[in-house]
Amino acid sequence: MVLSRIWSAFIIVAIAIASIKYMSSSHYKTIFNDMVVGKGGDTVQIATQKMSTLSPIVRDSLMKKQNFAESRIHYKTDSLKQDVKVYRVQESDGVIGTSETAVKICIGLIGIMTLFMGFMSIAEKAGGINLLSRLIQPFFSKLFPEIPKNHPAFGHMLMNFSANLLGLDNAATPFGLKAMESLQTLNPNKDTASNSQIMFLCLHAGGMTLIPVSIIAIRASMGSKTPTDIFLPCMIATFAATLAAMIIVSLYQKINLLRPVVIAYVGGISAIIGLLVVYLVQLSKDELDTFSKVLSNGLILFIFLGIVLGALYKKINVFDAFIEGAKEGFTTCVKIIPYLVGMLIAISLLRTSGVFDVIIDGMKWVAYTANFDPRFVDGLPTALIKPLSGSGARGMMVDTMSTFGADSFQGKLAAVLQGSSDTTFYVIAVYFGAVAVKNTRYTVIAMLLADLVGVITAIALAYLFFA
Repeated sequence: MVLSRIWSAFIIVAIAIASIKYMSSSHYKTIFNDMVVGKGGDTVQIATQKMSTLSPIVRDSLMKKQNFAESRIHYKTDSLKQDVKVYRVQESDGVIGTSETAVKICIGLIGIMTLFMGFMSIAEKAGGINLLSRLIQPFFSKLFPEIPKNHPAFGHMLMNFSANLLGLDNAATPFGLKAMESLQTLNPNKDTASNSQIMFLCLHAGGMTLIPVSIIAIRASMGSKTPTDIFLPCMIATFAATLAAMIIVSLYQKINLLRPVVIAYVGGISAIIGLLVVYLVQLSKDELDTFSKVLSNGLILFIFLGIVLGALYKKINVFDAFIEGAKEGFTTCVKIIPYLVGMLIAISLLRTSGVFDVIIDGMKWVAYTANFDPRFVDGLPTALIKPLSGSGARGMMVDTMSTFGADSFQGKLAAVLQGSSDTTFYVIAVYFGAVAVKNTRYTVIAMLLADLVGVITAIALAYLFFA
């Protein structure tokens, strides 16, 4: 019900803001067309004006250089500084293009899902998942009291968290969907999210990552002199978001976290991360890149090797088991298409209508009024879009780096924000959609609160490390 209301609110607010812009400004007479059939990156020509008709601020800026942008409206003058072309650039696809994108995302998932679900099926038949379940059970049994002892869901969740930890998004999704399916078998009310599903999804959304490889790569490609200097803030921010998710859901479910086993596991993980940080900060950029690639990709290959060797030892028909799991992965991808289309078109309407511009402008006004350092506001678009769209947030991060510089405070903050929270609504649509859960209960609220902790921590760390 909460997700249904939020989804409806997204559409209503987006269309309301677009209508206000259409009626109040000549710059947005094509906005409804843009929201439906527009393409991201398209140049929307508004008018050609004489230099003398423009406002003094725009005119003075164009006298110094040929291009100027103000509130998403772009101005470009000719060489004689007489005629000015007024235009804006479409930020994202309209709902038609977004619907096609949603289907393409699911099609793109098919190969990955069939690969990992196939190996997961082999591991299950060989007893590997049960082995992982027994290893993690002392800790997880306290967070997931409804799951029976040695249930395979423990192993599936551990595989998902491990993939997230290593930044292996492609592997994390299949493992996570398999975990949701395992938890659904224990769910007495199939249409409503169980406590265990909510706890798992919120911990997953915390997105704890050791090395944000993709963010480091983007910073390097944009000319950063120290592209790896954001990995420590990202690690701390995701750890804070994950702990926040655990605490928030535990409060909802009345789970006592002050138990020796929980404290020992969390403390042990914290100590391991601390030792890893001490080691990683001593590495050069090239050494860090090599370490991350060997650790993540090498581990995947050794997992595959271990699964196959274990299956051969148990005399499992390895290929048949792989095919059985691969078929299940294909079916799952097809099932999530309607849920993903529905969520992404609502997000598209928010972006193309300019709702985010209104929010950012309001935040800047608050920051200036309160005499805060306003630089953090320029990095916030990444944080605001991240719960809605991973690719959109990545685009915002790149835009911030392009505007202020990859090594600027704003650019580094945007990078840390990109790595400190997850795509909440995408995750909810895909994971609950895969098991046909309609009532998500308090999942959205808990995940957004955890995201908020991650964002606040990221901003504080950015001022601590980079200001």
